[in-house]
Parts: sequence; structure tokens; C-alpha cells
Amino acid sequence: MENRRSFLIKSAFAIAGFSTALRSNASAAAGSKKIPVGIQLYSFRKQAEKDFAGTVKKAAELGFAGVEFAGFGPYGEKPKDLGVLLADNGLKAFGAHNGYNSVMPDQIQKTIDFHKALACPYIIISWIDPKQLDSRDKCLKTAEELTRAAETAHAAGMHIGYHAHGGDFKKVEGGHTAWEMIFDNTPKTFIHQIDIGNCIGGGGDPYAMIERYPERSLSVHLKEYGGPEKAVFGQGEVDFKRVLSLCEQFGGTTCYIIEHESDPDNAFAAAKSCLAHVVNCR
Repeated sequence: MENRRSFLIKSAFAIAGFSTALRSNASAAAGSKKIPVGIQLYSFRKQAEKDFAGTVKKAAELGFAGVEFAGFGPYGEKPKDLGVLLADNGLKAFGAHNGYNSVMPDQIQKTIDFHKALACPYIIISWIDPKQLDSRDKCLKTAEELTRAAETAHAAGMHIGYHAHGGDFKKVEGGHTAWEMIFDNTPKTFIHQIDIGNCIGGGGDPYAMIERYPERSLSVHLKEYGGPEKAVFGQGEVDFKRVLSLCEQFGGTTCYIIEHESDPDNAFAAAKSCLAHVVNCR
């Protein structure tokens, strides 16, 4: 195990190289439609609470190429060990969801160090308090803070981004949404992690957003919207073929992240069905 750990640390992606490799692989694969597909582990939250390592292993068995974390289970202080767990299962860390405070000046270096040790290039802010986004001035202040964080991360060979929620697509002032104000006022290195289902649910247009912010949708959340209760991909309103096409043409997308939140008791079967639909849409 120690030899494997040493190999991981020395050769399984210096973090800047890993980020570049993801971009390069996505660009090369655009024509062949083989952008890798990962799973947001929040989809498996019930299972992970009982057996985190076993859940990661199951993600690989289901056919996912990588995972996006929503917490690190028992590995919160052991990123290298978590990296070994991924390597043992042939998985990559496609990103991790983090709290807003984790990228503020007093925490950002600790956050960067953890993600570097895990060989995880994308630090995604999972949620921003709507009170920070309910006026133009507040949106601009938030964008300023995010810009500072993005520049710090980029200097370390990493990317910070923000994950979409429905409330982000409410009009704030001047006909603009909070989402637009954030991404109109942050650098191109700041990841535009659109969540397709959340965006539609909030009255937004995810297809237009991918085009509006070219080369910034490095990581995209695939999620269904509408359809029957607990709908898996293909049972609702999302045009997944269109999403994949736009990501390939405009998004600069390096990885797709499947998230299926609505059926936690049958999460593995639901995720397998969603993955099959994405494959069929290629």
C-alpha cells in the first residue's frame, strides 16, 4: 500500500498537469463524444453514510470514470488515503463541493492543499446564501470575493467554480439574474458548473447559459427535471442530447457529473439507468 501511495503522490497527476490533461482529453474527445462521466456522491448519500469506501467502489462497478465529492466521509483529514482509494478503484476525483467559507482568504490555502493532495483540480462552491445575491450590489461584492478566490486557485494550478441552484435564476435588477451577474463579473477561469435540472426548475435556460459562457462549463451537472416522481434521465423534460452537444461545441467540458437526488433508497439502480441514458445520447 505504501508503494501505491508513493506512486500516486509522485506520478498520478501533479495538480496543474491533471487539470490540463482533463481539458486536453475533453478537447480531443469532443468529436468522438467520449467526455468522461462521473457521479456526484451526494446521489449515494445514504449508502455512503454506512460504507463510504464501499460506495466509492460501487461507483466504479457501475461504470463511472470518476466521482465528485460532497463531503469526504472518514477521509476529511486524509486526502492522500482518499486518493489511494480512488486509484485502487480506477477512479479520478473530478471535483468536490465545498462551502463558501472554504475559499475565503482565511481558509483557501488549506482548501487548496487538501485538493492538491487528493489530485482534485476543481473546487466547486456548492451553495451561496440567497441573501448574498438579492441585489446588484451584493452580487457584485460576491463576484469580487469569488474573483479573488479564483485568482488564488488559478495561481496554484487549480480552478474554483460555483454550482447552480434554482434561486440563482431569479431576476435581481435590470433584467439580469444573480447567475448572470456572478459569471459576467468573474474571470474565465471561474467554473460555470451549470446544473441542468436546477436551472430549469428555477426558470432559467441551461442551454443558453452554456453558450453564453463558452469554455467555462468545465464540469457540468446532468440532472433530470419534470416527469414522474423520482424520474431518471429520459423520463422528464431535459434534452440530454442537446446538452451534450452544447458542452462539446461551446462548454470546454472536461467531465459530466450525474446527480440523481430523488430516490436515495434505490440510488445505485437510478444512477445506472441515468448513466445508460447518457451513453445512449452520445
